Amino acid sequence: MADADRAEEFSDEERRSIEPYFTNLDGPVFALRNLPEVVKGALFARYSRSPKSLRRLFVDEFLDQIGIPTDTTVVGVQRADKLYERVFDEYGDDSVAQLGGAHLACEGASNILTKILEWGRLMAYLEQSTRYIAYNDRRGGRWKYLVPAELDNHPLRAQFVACLDHAFEVYARWIEPMERHFQLKHPRDPADSDAVYARTIRAKALDTLRGLLPAATQSSVGLFGTGQAYEALLLRMRVDPLDEVRRCADLMLLELRKVIPSFLKRIDRPDRGGRWSAYLNDTHTATQALAERLLADVPAEPRPEVVLTDYDPDGEVKVVAAALYAASQLPDDQLLRVVRGMNRESRAEVLEAYVGQRENRRHKPGRAFERTSYRFDILTDYGAFRDLQRHRLLTLEWQRLHPRHGYVVAESIDAAGARSDWARVMDESAALHDALHAAGLSHVAPYAVSMAYRVRFYMDLNAREALHMIELRTTPQGHPSYRRVCQEMHRLIAEQAGHRAIASAMRFTDHSHVELARLHAERAGERRRESRLSSD
Repeated sequence: MADADRAEEFSDEERRSIEPYFTNLDGPVFALRNLPEVVKGALFARYSRSPKSLRRLFVDEFLDQIGIPTDTTVVGVQRADKLYERVFDEYGDDSVAQLGGAHLACEGASNILTKILEWGRLMAYLEQSTRYIAYNDRRGGRWKYLVPAELDNHPLRAQFVACLDHAFEVYARWIEPMERHFQLKHPRDPADSDAVYARTIRAKALDTLRGLLPAATQSSVGLFGTGQAYEALLLRMRVDPLDEVRRCADLMLLELRKVIPSFLKRIDRPDRGGRWSAYLNDTHTATQALAERLLADVPAEPRPEVVLTDYDPDGEVKVVAAALYAASQLPDDQLLRVVRGMNRESRAEVLEAYVGQRENRRHKPGRAFERTSYRFDILTDYGAFRDLQRHRLLTLEWQRLHPRHGYVVAESIDAAGARSDWARVMDESAALHDALHAAGLSHVAPYAVSMAYRVRFYMDLNAREALHMIELRTTPQGHPSYRRVCQEMHRLIAEQAGHRAIASAMRFTDHSHVELARLHAERAGERRRESRLSSD
């Protein structure tokens, strides 16, 4: 988490003005309160593209639009707390914890911690972007990365700091040359404003260079979740081997108890949360020990970046049957038998009617598409993994980040003359990882790994979620890495699984090659801004 010397500074007047809206004004973890839900959502959305802390952003852009809060919120929490205790004690009905939630900010979190914070499937997240924010600010004379507490007074701490300092120095030094490279390669269209062109070129440069940043790079995450979702997350975090994660869990619990205290009473009770956390820790430790014993001598076979490892050959037939279910009176098994007897043209007709005339990617077919699923094994750069990992609803697990799978290098790195600097950062990152691992700090070693290194993970998702994710992540403004992954997923669904009708329903999947990913979105954003100004 963020260090004490990076605490946000506010004037006395600012502190008095914003104190009612946050559970604290100095710590890296805090909850939002006394704000309309729409303001919380807008604040988090703006947060993801701003280098500012959430509280500073609120002062600069939101405070003058917010009215004076009353103390009714505090009274309401106290009354609700008593009511919840009575309901739980009398009925044991803790499902009410699904119906109350909180907005929480975690600032100064490493990119290792952000993935743990974003583990839950029933929460919402916004994370500061590596595309819109340049990580070249040396606030307090330090680059924006975490030095793990496990390295305090350790002989490898100096090597860790030197290695990461160099990675950030190379990243910062190449931003302007990379912008000039793309300006020469892609001259401004006279129809585009200077602002649109500058933002597009900037995003392209930052996209290209983000692989230099280590996993210890600090970011900020906005979370919204129910009491039940926070409970599940904190139970897991409290037994994590990393000091950063456990400290963050303690801070989260402290702040959440200021806004939803009733929903989190069991977490640190030895007979409840203590036992749950111990169970999670025991199963993880036992499985890890067995994996090391049984798989230590089994080498990993080479694989493409994306592999479709499991699917149902009969999936499309089942989706057609599911599409007809609510419109019929037949039992599920009989309906499936009837659909199996249909010819291909009749089944295609059903799916065509069920999908309808989708005018944009937000028009999605219904739950029948949840009747079949796909399991993909993916080996791609950590930067792309970060973006795909936040998707819901699906099952996703990842392996520990290390340098053994190699790293990716964009063609533009070679073209701009940055290859030798890039390779040196990668080599130093791998050497530091290996040194930490050899010193018995294997759980800390991933902090040292640059985001250009590959990580292996799987995604198991039904066709409805696949449609949503693939269409969203192949839009022209997307990052090239995850666009490539999702384009291949779409191809495999059509060709390997043979689910061509399902793949055809994903009609907004974009397989084009795009050089300036943000240009279309920046143009659209400028048109919207101009339209707003003209209507005011």
